[in-house]
Amino acid sequence: MKTATLLILNAVLLGGFIYLLRKPGALSYYQSGRVWLSWLAVGVITLMDELTSVFYAPAEAFRFIGPSAIVFLALTSLLVRYMSTRFVEIGEILQYHQIYGGGVYSFSYLVLGPSASFIAVASIMVDYILTACLSSVSAVSNAALLIQVPHFVKMLIATGVIWAVAGLNILGIRENARFTFGVFILASLIFVDLIVGGVLSLDHASLGRLHESFLHVSQKLHSGSLFYDYGVVIASVASCILAYSGVESVLQTAGLVRSWREIAKAYVFLGLTVGVVTPLVAALALSAPIEFSEHEGDLIPFYASLVNGPSFGVAVAMLASLTLIMAVNTAFVASSELLERVAARYSFLWLIKTNRNQSLYRIHIVNACLFTAIIFITHGSQMILADMYAIGLVASFCINIGALLIYRYFMGTQEIREYHTSRLGTLVLWIILLSCFGFLTWMKPHGTQLWLVTTTIVLGGGLLIAQKRAPEIKAIEETDSHMSVIAHLAESSHRDIHVLFTRPKEEAIAARRPNEVYITFYNPRHGARQDWPLTISVLLWSNGRCTTISSPFSRSWNSSFPTARFTSISVGRSLPGLTGFPSGSWCTIS
Repeated sequence: MKTATLLILNAVLLGGFIYLLRKPGALSYYQSGRVWLSWLAVGVITLMDELTSVFYAPAEAFRFIGPSAIVFLALTSLLVRYMSTRFVEIGEILQYHQIYGGGVYSFSYLVLGPSASFIAVASIMVDYILTACLSSVSAVSNAALLIQVPHFVKMLIATGVIWAVAGLNILGIRENARFTFGVFILASLIFVDLIVGGVLSLDHASLGRLHESFLHVSQKLHSGSLFYDYGVVIASVASCILAYSGVESVLQTAGLVRSWREIAKAYVFLGLTVGVVTPLVAALALSAPIEFSEHEGDLIPFYASLVNGPSFGVAVAMLASLTLIMAVNTAFVASSELLERVAARYSFLWLIKTNRNQSLYRIHIVNACLFTAIIFITHGSQMILADMYAIGLVASFCINIGALLIYRYFMGTQEIREYHTSRLGTLVLWIILLSCFGFLTWMKPHGTQLWLVTTTIVLGGGLLIAQKRAPEIKAIEETDSHMSVIAHLAESSHRDIHVLFTRPKEEAIAARRPNEVYITFYNPRHGARQDWPLTISVLLWSNGRCTTISSPFSRSWNSSFPTARFTSISVGRSLPGLTGFPSGSWCTIS
């Protein structure tokens, strides 16, 4: 019965995959002079990153909250799917501001500014570091089902995996969408067989453990104290959220898709696949008769050997190692793209020099050294790495949702009329995530200390760089000081003063006059539209005395400067919120 069911399901799945691969544009397509990835390709790439968590997160959740992990892994999946709607909103905002690539870093840079965004950079970079370290260690641990080796040898193998992946990236060899889709097909077949085998293998004892999990949660949440119940929920969600690491990675692919709508479809795909598979596989494995303390590193492969035989357990172990190594590669690629963007913004051109294979080899070597150092500092402990990773992951979520909250309360929906979510819901979500972060830092001091030290080093270095090499510093140096403008106007014998609003460098092609002042708006957040209204300071020179008038720059200029009399006002630029003015870009003050 089991064999026939598995054969039928595998045949149906293979038929569906063959149909998808034969369909033009299923994974990528050519349009407008470049190749774009489809929502399916983006979803599969991210799924292979997020799915790796199932090989270590259930055991970590059970270690902290016991049988109730079965229930809260499912509830946390719903919370993460709700959070993904906010990531779709962020994608729409970035596209409106013509910012492509960079993901959550670009969004934090847009909302928080250059210096404050380094908090997000530090958190994201630490996440990438821990993704590579935890994935390499977990890959070796899952392969332990095949061969037993001492712990120190496992550490050496894990660092060997890191340097091997670094070498492949230096040679310019990366997995493409078709290779990833091929691994996805293999993973789909194996996980379907695992789930079907697990369901058919459920006995009275396993069903009793599932029932015990629900009773355990019910007893915890009926304490009579609302604050205590809230604390239980926060502690449980914080212990399970590691199972869905990688959900934010979809935003990193924004530069590879044509529209934020592709990102929205990819998140729906993730919700219907890994959002269901992870809690289901975890529930089946955690309800099985397993001594969990002995199989924290290879829980899923060992469970697979129980339900479908030792050979199937070996297949799952090999799949776990393959997907986890792919997660290491994802960390290399994502971190190199992040560092490349930061290095280009702050003119560290020596760091982003490429070799003949167009590989950022210097960044890859730096990353490999960082990953190796973290593994040896933590002694290759999956428990410590998981603690650090969970803290960094939740911190990153808090920054992203907090930045979205700031944006929405200041800008409303004027820039995102097609798709927007509830601000109240975003606030509630941010409070839950912030509570989870507080719990993790309190309950996991060792992991918190290591995460804090790593983040502080990255953040401190970033802030020093921002102070000395920020892109706006050069632009400010090219402008005139207030006294230079005053001296220039004082030398003019004309009765009228002309204030011209121009684009950068536009004054170079115009004939200069001694009674003209040029005002240019500079926004260091590259690609961002300038928010309106702005506050503009205008210098007035009258009767030998200079006066500075500051007022909001809006459509009603005449009422904006009550102390000055304008003989004529007109704006010629096509700017957001400025319409109805005749052509010309000057105003005369007398």
